[in-house]
This record gives sequence, C-alpha cells and structure tokens, in this order.
Amino acid sequence: MAFFMLSSTRPLALLSATDLAKEHERLQVEVAQLKRAVTSHALVDQAIGVVVVLGRIPPEDAWRVLRDVSQRSNVKLNLVAEHLLEFAQGGELPDEERVELQRAIERYAALRPPSSSPSPSPSPSPSPSPEQS
Repeated sequence: MAFFMLSSTRPLALLSATDLAKEHERLQVEVAQLKRAVTSHALVDQAIGVVVVLGRIPPEDAWRVLRDVSQRSNVKLNLVAEHLLEFAQGGELPDEERVELQRAIERYAALRPPSSSPSPSPSPSPSPSPEQS
C-alpha cells in the first residue's frame, strides 16, 4: 500500500512506512503542544477576567498587569494565572505576586483619564490567616 502526503512545500510526496511513522509521531507531538497551548490560553483569559474585576480596568490593561506581575516577580505567566484563579476562589496569593499585582493595577488605573475611571477598587489582599481571624 502506498501513502502520500500533501504539503505546501511538496504538493504530493510518496511516504515509506518509516516516513509515515515519523510523520505520525511528529503530528502527535504537535497535537499535544496545541492542547497545552489551548489550556494555557484559557487559564490566562480567566485570570485576565479576575484582574478586570479586581482593578476595574479594561481587559487590555489587565493583560498588561498579568504580564508585569509575571516579569517583576520572575514567575511564569501561566503560574501567575493559576495563582490568581486560586486567589479568586478564596486561596492565598504569594506575597511577591500580591504586591506586584497591587502595584501594577495602580499603575494602569492611574493611566486612565479620570472621566472613565470608576471608583477605586479595593486592593487585593491575602486571606486572613487563622491567627488573624
């Protein structure tokens, strides 16, 4: 049985069984990478929503806030997004990320014209520990 492959660089190529197996493996790796990217993108989008609500800022600025927190705290963006989603559900936000989040929200909120600024939002703060309750 003969197998053919279509691509933009080679309109029609005959594949051996070995070539077919290699192409199958390559495509499986690519599919796995794409699945991870889609999951990661969804996580970041949800975290942007959290920042929009916390900071009362537009989504474009919320994206910049996330990026800034990631860069300034030296934590990967996906991990910052995970932490923010946990925080939004009552969990803890690591101190450095919490501080950077407050600073970034304040920076981007200050850039907006006063007429479009809603009333100031409460700063994100960590959940009280049992000793503080």
